[in-house]
Parts: sequence; structure tokens; C-alpha cells
Amino acid sequence: MSNERLKSLLAEYDDLEKRLADPAIHADQNTARRVGRRFAELSPIHKASGELEQAREDLEAARELAAEDATFAAEAEELSTRLPELEERLAELLIPRDPNDAKDVILEIKAGEGGEESALFAGDLLRMYQRYAERHGWITEVIEAQGSDMGGVKDVSVAIKTKGVPEGGNGVWSRLKWEGGVHRVQRVPVTESQGRIHTSAAGVLVLPEAEEVDVQIDPNDLRIDVFRSSGPGGQSVNTTDSAVRITHLPTGVVVSCQNEKSQLQNREQAMRILRARLLAVAQEAANAEASDARKSQVRTVDRSERIRTYNFPQNRITDHRIGYTAYNLDLVLAGDADGVLDALTEADRAARLAGDTELSRK
Repeated sequence: MSNERLKSLLAEYDDLEKRLADPAIHADQNTARRVGRRFAELSPIHKASGELEQAREDLEAARELAAEDATFAAEAEELSTRLPELEERLAELLIPRDPNDAKDVILEIKAGEGGEESALFAGDLLRMYQRYAERHGWITEVIEAQGSDMGGVKDVSVAIKTKGVPEGGNGVWSRLKWEGGVHRVQRVPVTESQGRIHTSAAGVLVLPEAEEVDVQIDPNDLRIDVFRSSGPGGQSVNTTDSAVRITHLPTGVVVSCQNEKSQLQNREQAMRILRARLLAVAQEAANAEASDARKSQVRTVDRSERIRTYNFPQNRITDHRIGYTAYNLDLVLAGDADGVLDALTEADRAARLAGDTELSRK
């Protein structure tokens, strides 16, 4: 356990506590939310450190009393046994965590190989994440969506966010960051007349949602094109140039939005997605390991590069990165996905304790 790191984090906690007590900070909700998130991240460390310090003091006192009264020996022994547990817990909390864990996310799902069946599966994944979010009291907002002829999803971007400051600094990213990659489905498609099992895939990309302070965008670096919407969106569809395409010239990142009725609303939504993508690009440039991790999310929506398989005939879900298998696919698709996500979180914790930066996403 690093005493210097602990002292630094406890000092930061005290400083944040003072800032949050100042009414002036709440005049800027973005700043207040950011400070509140960091305070929530450090709260478990502050609590665990206090419990450990109190236990050490109690043990010292119990040993002094036991020297005069043997009835205190049992209490001293109990405290002596508890200390290593408290030390281990604090040591785990001091392991550098993912700096994005408290953030909300923008999750993108794209149909891949498999034609209409892939689009239908992408729609199943969208509903799975929406139901999971509902179970956890999160808010979901579809930013942009392109449907298919049979009610599936060709391409969708959805924002998922917590209500208020996440407890312990564990935001949406801390739970869903492992979902990025190729998801493979094996089932009899509704389009199959002979009952044969088909395999198709959909790609998922998870990005921490960036705030304006996280990414500075020079307006001169943007090319903004407007065009007429081509899908559902109200009376303005196909009558006004309300759809927006934004190109970030230095990186070549392109974002299009046409779900909203007004050009201004579509532009705001496109900027949200653009900020998230540029934040990911900036983190890649600053950290080679982060670059490797993100590249492993979705290189191509190819069945051979799957991270997870959803087998409907066997009601089976398998995560290939950690060898996790369960036969409750129906429950997972209904939003009860904590089993596989807990397993991934535990594998990540073990990797960090072993000295790795994080669990490999490959």
C-alpha cells in the first residue's frame, strides 16, 4: 500500500468536500457534477482508510487493557484478525482505476453480416441495454437510429446516463465498457422457412460521453453539411434540410444525425457523438494500451472476431474473453445481464491486482 498515494487522495477528498460545501460551485452544474463524481470516487477510499485507522487504534487500546485484564484478550485477537482484511480492502481501492468509470456513455450498435437477421439482432441488443439501464435506474436516449424494413436496427446511437452522481463513482461506463466488440447470434431467423439455424453478428461500440471541458473543438476544424432526412421524424422529413453531417477535418471523424425535426437539434446531437469519439481518439493518442483496447472493440463486424455468442436453441450466452457461459439467455435479453457483467468486472479486478492495467478486451 502506498502511503504517499493514500495521503494525496485523502487530501484531494478534503479539498473536494470543501468545494462542494461552497454554494458558488452549484452555479455551474457541469463543474458541480464533475467535482461530485470525483468526490464519490474517493469516498470509499476515505471510508476504508478511516475504518482501518480506527481498527488500529482499537487494537492498541485492547492490547493495553488485556495486559491488565485478560477478558480483553479475545477482543484484541478479533481486531488483530480483522486488520489484514481492512488493509487488503484499502489496497484494492488504491489500485489506479479507469478514469472514465464515473462517466455516462454513448453506445452504438451496427448490424453486420447476416442481412435482415443481423438488423433484427441489433434491435434485440438495443432493447437488452435499454432494459438493463431501466433495472439500474439509468436514463436512455436514442440519439440517432436507422431502422430496417422488418423492424430491426441497421445503426443506432443511444446515450445512457445515471441520475445524479453515481454512488462510489461507478457510472455507466464502469458497467458497460466491456460490451464493445462483435456480438454473434445463432438462431433460426424469422426469414428462414426451413428451420435452419443461421449465424450472424452485430457490432457494439461503447464510448464515454465527453463533456465540453473534456474536448476542445475548434469550429474552424468542422465541415457541416445539411441535407433532407430520409426516415421517420415528423412533418419536416423530406421537406426541409434538417439532417446534419459534421466532419472533423483533422481526424476525419464523420457524424450524421437526422432523428430530430430541427437542424439545430440534430447539430447538438451530432456534436455529442463527435465529442465522445474525439475523446476516445485523444485517449488513444495519449495511451498506447488504451489504443489497443479500443481497436479490439470493433475492427470489422465479422463473426470470426466475436467477443460473445448468443445461442438461442440452447438458451446459452458465452463470453469468449473470460470463458463465461450461462444458460439464461432469455433473462439476459430481458435486461438481467449482471451475471456476465459481474464476471467481467471480477476478471478486471483480478487483472489489476496482478499488475495489469486492465482486463484485455480482446
